[in-house]
Amino acid sequence: MRSLIAFCLTLLLVVSCSQTPTPPDPPTVVQPAKTTESTVKPTTATTQATPTQTPVNKQGNPNLKAGNPSKATIDVTNSDNYLLIKPQYVLSYSKSRNLANWAAWELNKSWMGDAKRQNDFRSDASLPKGWYQVTTKDYTGSGFDRGHLVNSEDRGQSVESNSSTFLMVNIVPQAPDNNQGVWVQLEEFSRDLARQGKELYIVAGGHGTGGEGKNGKASQVKGKIAVPETMWKVILVLDTPTKGLAGVNANTRTIAVIMPNKQGRDGKWQDFCATVEDVQKLTGYDFFSNVPPDIQKTIESKKGC
Repeated sequence: MRSLIAFCLTLLLVVSCSQTPTPPDPPTVVQPAKTTESTVKPTTATTQATPTQTPVNKQGNPNLKAGNPSKATIDVTNSDNYLLIKPQYVLSYSKSRNLANWAAWELNKSWMGDAKRQNDFRSDASLPKGWYQVTTKDYTGSGFDRGHLVNSEDRGQSVESNSSTFLMVNIVPQAPDNNQGVWVQLEEFSRDLARQGKELYIVAGGHGTGGEGKNGKASQVKGKIAVPETMWKVILVLDTPTKGLAGVNANTRTIAVIMPNKQGRDGKWQDFCATVEDVQKLTGYDFFSNVPPDIQKTIESKKGC
């Protein structure tokens, strides 16, 4: 009996010693993701603000660079000297006369081009509410041309620019012989100067009442639109446009004309040559006021035709 018990204990001991405990599984270690340099660059703004152009005048319009002759304003109560600003030109407009007192525009090669003449005469809906909008039909049978102040060929850089010159605010009743004769001669001469690389600052308008068209003398068209007695134009010619008005000196050329608004096509535009000073006395305007006064006085007293 004792020998049997001893045998069993020996057997249990041998079995327990032969079993090696299984070690626990090692803890799972989560490795950090392998880092690589991103191929996507940080997002940056793709559109930069357009630099603000230094305004050349209070309105920031290059067509008024040489000055505002009548100190026209955008105040609607200033109805007979109302400043009407277009990208292509600037006007002083008169509500009582239903036409512009004057138009001012810059002319250089960049403004001209191959755009066709649009001939889309039309009213200008940008006039203040309640103001009469002249239509092309107002001129029908009047005996007067729909005369441009800013000539359409001066704005040939694009269809839009050319079309802008056919707004009726840029049109005045002109005697056909004047409009198609000496007036257009000066327009062509001005573009020739621009093609030579010069830059011109032009102001044009009509003065007085009572022009003479195909049907004789008239003070108004259709009882609405005043007919100027006289057409006038002044031009400042910059030989070195890159200098701007800083390049204007006592030798800078100015051109001025005063033309009767009547029939009769004989003669050349130079026959109506005047000084800028003469036109100032006629109109009461102050042309090229952004030029230093001493230089302004000198160049405005010379005939540059």
